[in-house]
Amino acid sequence: MGISSALYSGISGLTTMSENMNVIGNNIANVNTIGFKSSSATFQDVLAQSVATASGTGQIGRGVQLGAITPQFTEGSFETTSNATDLAIGGNGFFIVTPQNQTTQYYTRAGSFDFDSEGNFVNSAGDVVQGWALDANGNDVGTLGDIKLSTFTSPPSATSQLTTITNLDSTATADSNSLIAAWNGQDPTAPIADTSYAYSTTQQVYDSQGNSHDITIYYNPVNSKNTDYAAGTTDPTDPTNTWEYIVTCNPSEDLRAGFQGTAAQGILMTGTLTYDPTTGDISSVSAYTDDSGTAPDTAANWTESSFSSAGYPETTAQFVSGVPQTISLDMGIRSTSGEWSDGGTSTLADVQGGTALGTSDWQPEAQTSTQYAASSSTTYQTQNGYAPGFLNSISVDTDGIMTGSYSNGQDLKLFQIGLAKFNDEQALTDVGNSLWSANTQSGDPITGQPNNTGLGNISPDSLEQSNVDIATEFVNMITTQRGYEANSKVITTVDTMLSDLINIIR
Repeated sequence: MGISSALYSGISGLTTMSENMNVIGNNIANVNTIGFKSSSATFQDVLAQSVATASGTGQIGRGVQLGAITPQFTEGSFETTSNATDLAIGGNGFFIVTPQNQTTQYYTRAGSFDFDSEGNFVNSAGDVVQGWALDANGNDVGTLGDIKLSTFTSPPSATSQLTTITNLDSTATADSNSLIAAWNGQDPTAPIADTSYAYSTTQQVYDSQGNSHDITIYYNPVNSKNTDYAAGTTDPTDPTNTWEYIVTCNPSEDLRAGFQGTAAQGILMTGTLTYDPTTGDISSVSAYTDDSGTAPDTAANWTESSFSSAGYPETTAQFVSGVPQTISLDMGIRSTSGEWSDGGTSTLADVQGGTALGTSDWQPEAQTSTQYAASSSTTYQTQNGYAPGFLNSISVDTDGIMTGSYSNGQDLKLFQIGLAKFNDEQALTDVGNSLWSANTQSGDPITGQPNNTGLGNISPDSLEQSNVDIATEFVNMITTQRGYEANSKVITTVDTMLSDLINIIR
């Protein structure tokens, strides 16, 4: 082994130091690149050559070579942004993106996302973020796929429950003998006179097409002016703590079969409310509806209503032709059995004839209707329907659930962002644009929802910065420069020695 071997050792040192400087330069160049992961180069010596020594055999190294360039997946610092779709991952995992109209998946920590003109949730290169579509209950639908908004509107939802909590003045007196008799659905200006009831409250509901309709409930006490509840007979309930009510809509909007052209058109439900004389809380309800489709002016056709699954009496309206709409009425009390004590056999005609009202196992709720010696008022009302709405904004929570806020007041869960991790993430292939691809060394991706199976959580309104440490890179640059300088000195020294060798013959 001649002295010239040292030249090649020096050259190997220059080569590896040059490659290391390339790594350092790339790190520094990407110090402000979102989601960039720095790399570090490691060196290893070349297989040594055996030489004869006085003590036997020895080994002399033949230089250095590049051992590996390893990405460092330590988490970068987070920058807060004003964009709700800027996302960062706190902990393990990568976002999954796919070029449009392709199936190849790439993985990234750069979460600068937005929606394109076609509704795709994309990164700056137009790759579509992958996730799961969610149903109305927030459950996953189907498999991992493109996050794409196919519509920017929220469909309407028909009202199915109406809640009206009132206080009815215990000192009020009846203004008519019977509300149902005072109602005239054929009067286009005033179906019921102001002098026929003691109190009324109106609430807006929605049909299946998102059209709004006013539901008005009229109340009238059963007392000295109304000892017969209906027409000419004695009311079997205690008149001092009982109120009659009717639930109505605009008669022109009532499209139920059999109600057209009748005085009862617009009446959805009728019945009584009975209050505890000691506490003033509502204690029981009777409720009658006419689903016969024939002659609603006949009291015998008004039978005890059915109950919703929650124990509230319900009626069937029809605001859209051919589309029945079941609406339950919550007045702060519910039936625990969902059945009438008489089996639901009595009719409004029975009540008018003096037969006791059907009862149920009633349970007042925390917020309930009352009968106090105070002005009649509506203390709380709500309903669960809504009109169509337009998308106003998008938000993402720490579990990666993307929620749309719509102009109709609805917040709908739309998608859940998917994450992936690898058994050997350092073996991933860097394909540029802060993207990585899987290979046989990294293993297949392990996908899942954020905050599950060892995957990190999502930090919305944030971007993960480059994890490059400038101070460390500058120190590495200095040591690499000195290493390069030292190796070049080896070459110049060997050159001098060779020159001296050549000059021996002179």
